[in-house]
Amino acid sequence: MTDALPGGLSAAGQRAAAGPTQLVLPFVPYIAISVVHVAFIALDNPLAGPTKLLLMPLLAVGILWAAAGIRPWPGRALSLLLLGVLFSWLGDGSSTFFPMFEDEVPMMLACFGIAHVCYVLLMWRGRGLARGGFPKWALGYVAAYVLLIALLVPHTGDLTIPVVFYGALLVATAAFAARCGGVIAWGGFWFLASDAILSFRIFTPDAMPDWTSGAVMLTYTLGQGLIAAGVVRALATRAN
Repeated sequence: MTDALPGGLSAAGQRAAAGPTQLVLPFVPYIAISVVHVAFIALDNPLAGPTKLLLMPLLAVGILWAAAGIRPWPGRALSLLLLGVLFSWLGDGSSTFFPMFEDEVPMMLACFGIAHVCYVLLMWRGRGLARGGFPKWALGYVAAYVLLIALLVPHTGDLTIPVVFYGALLVATAAFAARCGGVIAWGGFWFLASDAILSFRIFTPDAMPDWTSGAVMLTYTLGQGLIAAGVVRALATRAN
């Protein structure tokens, strides 16, 4: 027994083949709360905090919904994707989930670092995701890493080593995403942009205008959503 529909494609495969509209549908709740959250940040609304903690759970719901009809079930790939989302959620709420630490930044770096390891493993080992080697333009990420670290290190103090390692994982995610092309590659780019802005907000706050707080979450939600949707689409296409 399979869930193949007329024409030989599974439900997930037909969604992937139908184009972006059908693929987007499972992620509508995530998109909606992302827009609301960014708006709350812009308005300095106290609900910005609670809505932030809804982002990754709704993204996980979208992933499972969009992937529900994929056969054979890509359990290993989806597990890595969902683990990345889980640790991103813990990073988003580091001050809430780890109140025993006076400074939330170390735990945030640790959680997001694990999330990036999951994404790198997924894009490296996931069959059907990579479209070949690293494109030449991905070398720009190496230059971005060197520049980012050079600008941040004078301000990172005791967190210098964690920041250097985290930056390497962040750039690795973007670079491996570049191998996957299209939607996933853009997801990696926007995730990198988000963390770059956030890094300067954390370590050089006086140099960053208030609007960059919304920019962090706009690029973050865009990056995470594109990675998730791109991976599910690739897995569905591969399965059919």
